[in-house]
Amino acid sequence: MKKFLIVSSLFLLLTACVDSTGLSAESSKPPKGNPNAAVTLTEYSDFECPACRAAHVLILKPLQQKYADTVQFAFRQFPLLTIHQLALPLAEASECAADQGKFWEFVDMAFERQLEMDQEERKVAPADITTWAQDLNLDLALFKRCTDSRIKKNAVMAEFEQGRQLEVQGTPTFFVNGVKVPLETLDLAVVEKAITDALAREEGRRL
Repeated sequence: MKKFLIVSSLFLLLTACVDSTGLSAESSKPPKGNPNAAVTLTEYSDFECPACRAAHVLILKPLQQKYADTVQFAFRQFPLLTIHQLALPLAEASECAADQGKFWEFVDMAFERQLEMDQEERKVAPADITTWAQDLNLDLALFKRCTDSRIKKNAVMAEFEQGRQLEVQGTPTFFVNGVKVPLETLDLAVVEKAITDALAREEGRRL
């Protein structure tokens, strides 16, 4: 216990020494699709979650392509801290990428490269994250200052708490206009029906 406290204290001291000039603690990630759409699909997700990776490929990407003009797609952080030790640092890194206009590109890359993570050691090496940032053509110095400072942690955890208030119990969890989608398996048709029903309701209101 004493060793843990010492390590934790050193980590906090190192974090405090990072220059945070010009960095923002707020989330700057934008929605995808039509930002003015009457229908919003919100996903609570965890970058280390295998089911989230599958949902990203099998559900989210097809829907983003098909409904790009009629639906707004929002991503919310929900790192499962007790079982996924990589989830929080990856979530923070994604928010740092968002500050440079590359949030959704980071999301795609994180899920594409999820299987490359060192699952046995339960960590993502700093060099891996740096490689991702390089591949996304980010300002590496700015990105590293952002991740090292952990300035985005509170923003990530605020979304996690928001999810808990909405009774999110696992990932991925989808909402359409604030209504949870009853998704027992990774079924594209179930999520799409929730979207088309919401679009039909909005169309009915306009008539």
